[in-house]
Amino acid sequence: MQDRHHETLAQLCADARETALLESIESLLGWDERTYLPPAAGAYRAEQITYLSGWIHRRRTAPQIGEWLDELRESPLAADLHSDTGATIRELDREYRRLVKLPSSFVEELTRATVLGQQCWTEARQKNDFAGFQPFLERIFSLKREQAEMWGYPSEPYDALLDDFEPGAETATVAQTLDGLRSGLAPLVAEIAECNRQAPCDLLTRHYPRAAQQAFGDEAAAAIGFDFSRGRLDITHHPFCSSLGPDDCRITTRYDEQHFSSAFFGTLHEAGHGMYDQGLRTEQFGLPPGTYISLGIHESQSRLWENLVGRSAEFWQHFFPIAQQHFPAALAGERWESFWFAVNAVRPSLIRVEADEATYNLHIIIRFQLERAVLSGELAVADLPQAWNDRYRQYLGIEPPSDVDGVLQDIHWSAGLVGYFPTYSLGNVYAAQFFRQAEKELGDLPDQLKRGDFAPLKQWLNRNIHQRGRCYRAVELVQQVTGQPLSAEPMIEGLRNKLLPLYGLA
Repeated sequence: MQDRHHETLAQLCADARETALLESIESLLGWDERTYLPPAAGAYRAEQITYLSGWIHRRRTAPQIGEWLDELRESPLAADLHSDTGATIRELDREYRRLVKLPSSFVEELTRATVLGQQCWTEARQKNDFAGFQPFLERIFSLKREQAEMWGYPSEPYDALLDDFEPGAETATVAQTLDGLRSGLAPLVAEIAECNRQAPCDLLTRHYPRAAQQAFGDEAAAAIGFDFSRGRLDITHHPFCSSLGPDDCRITTRYDEQHFSSAFFGTLHEAGHGMYDQGLRTEQFGLPPGTYISLGIHESQSRLWENLVGRSAEFWQHFFPIAQQHFPAALAGERWESFWFAVNAVRPSLIRVEADEATYNLHIIIRFQLERAVLSGELAVADLPQAWNDRYRQYLGIEPPSDVDGVLQDIHWSAGLVGYFPTYSLGNVYAAQFFRQAEKELGDLPDQLKRGDFAPLKQWLNRNIHQRGRCYRAVELVQQVTGQPLSAEPMIEGLRNKLLPLYGLA
């Protein structure tokens, strides 16, 4: 019987790997659409991706897979939930049970709607035309409601969609976490707002030539560990990371010659995502042990390199002289301490991806509240722009001058990623807790960063997070790696320890 179970598992894994091959082709089409696709080719690209998504869904929900899983679910191979075989059976079973609830026709319809929605979002953002985008967004939210009902949920429709990105998470618990972050960070933000000391932010808005930004960003991404022999960096409207295979990771950024932080920290952020994908076990590609745990854990890797490393004093002690070589006109005669203060300035801003660490989670809370309200029917899509502006006034004391800097700034809803936004804040919390543990275990981490030696931290992340694949749930991994339950305390304490001295408040 044991030999039969092993044979069945081998068949299940071979099928999953073949489906992953198709998914990698779909990802390649998606990457191309958002980087180099000619505008007139959009409609046919939607049909291509829709066709592939339907094919993939039919493979993922084939009756044969259900039969294999029925045999393996209670077998000895599934007994150890955290082993490679146990995790493979558990996760493929979870995926199968969810996907069989969605008809192929629905999956194709949702795919078509989101591909066309992203194309319309790009045009609407260029023209500041929310009204033109509104019908597409209404259709997408309608389909996401249907999807939630098909999946089922414990308390509210948002639970079903959240679980797709952060398995095991529930809306009420996430809401508590976000409320805790707001109450923990609000006093810090208020304390800094009342301070007379101001960061020299003008340093970041001088002229930074695009070619020099690209060269410096490439150099920094390679230094922290992004492997350009297994990946590449391109330009897009909204930065993202896409894994097209075990040795093909694509990251993107966007450049603004009058704003240094936009491209540079976007590059570090996406490189962090890419290093997670590159750190997964290549021999397990297409299977749960070779798949990221959750989007929150994925986000923890990007936020760790962007903020906990990239905005640290040690990072700029090493990199500022290099930056001066790339940008002599902008940075000649300046000191690294001033630049470090500038990249850690705390002030309300309109754009989420450019927000400082202390206020970033307020951007997430706004989006979480709005998409939850639209999904439940409490808020109409047509009313999103006004509701967005109202909350920015309430939470950040600022109001977008246009929808481009407001409700149209993120691509997520056009891509059907409803339930995704909370994973950004969860990623911040995970990142701080992981980083604190890395500091304990690596001993001289600050000195390593100051020397530009990023390998020990990358290797620590490879061992403790990346190579475990999906063998643990996110909160289980946090407990396993740090010996502590999930807590926002390391994040809040870390920000206070960095920011208060910068503003002369400690």
